[in-house]
Amino acid sequence: MGAIGASLRTLGLFLFMFALFGVVGFVLGGYFANDWVTGALLFLVLAAIMNSISYFFSSKIVLWSYKAKMVSEAEAPRLYRTVKRISDMSGLPMPKIALVPTQTPNAFATGRNPKNAVVAATEGILKMLDDNELQGVLAHEMAHVKDRDILVMSVAATLAGAISFAARFAIWGSLFGGGRRDEGSAIIMVLVAITAPIAALLVQLAISRSREYKADYEGAKLIGKPLYLASALGKLEKENKRNPMRFGNPASQGLWIVNPFSARGLVSLFSTHPPIQERINRLNKMADQMGAY
Repeated sequence: MGAIGASLRTLGLFLFMFALFGVVGFVLGGYFANDWVTGALLFLVLAAIMNSISYFFSSKIVLWSYKAKMVSEAEAPRLYRTVKRISDMSGLPMPKIALVPTQTPNAFATGRNPKNAVVAATEGILKMLDDNELQGVLAHEMAHVKDRDILVMSVAATLAGAISFAARFAIWGSLFGGGRRDEGSAIIMVLVAITAPIAALLVQLAISRSREYKADYEGAKLIGKPLYLASALGKLEKENKRNPMRFGNPASQGLWIVNPFSARGLVSLFSTHPPIQERINRLNKMADQMGAY
């Protein structure tokens, strides 16, 4: 069911992308060239290209956007050993390992399927968390791999970035393009106001808050220590607010175990993550039920 569910969610994202870009092309084509149909067709072709790229290359695009570097066991022995231990416990193939060059402590997983998965961690998380807390975080990410969330999350992040690009294109087009500038500028601004939050909403639709709770639960259950992750989440939430990430696209916040960007404006309104305290409370309750620590 995991693979089927992921495929259906991915298909839904692609169809949503086609519909949205068709509407955008229809409006822009009519404004700039008085040709609604051609505008719609051009943007549908663009949507098809974006969908194809996101399906086959979304993980590479995500890793590139965060400057992640693939590392070997010799280059990141602690990270490699921890992921290998969890991989063996879960029966999943050993994923590739990547390091993100930032002191903002965080982690995410990406890839088309468990055989092509990549688990990425920032330099900051390796410095901040102890071995137990790091194990809790990486078990959460491997739970996403097991449930095949990673393809949907990666595709959603890529498509959301494409929508953000389209919104910026619309802004510059209204400022410097031709067409009926007076009435058109108002249309373009309304269009941007609609499409900008959709970029964040795409990720929210792809990886709901319930799936974050599920990854917390499955990761904690796998290692038998819910409080490892609970402790890590508390530290990560505090430090990511104090030192948010300076690069990357906020539209891809849903990939990370906690939101790495400053929670302002649309980022906070369209948060893909449940409240950290609620996640911690659930893990504490789980630990009480298990008699774990």
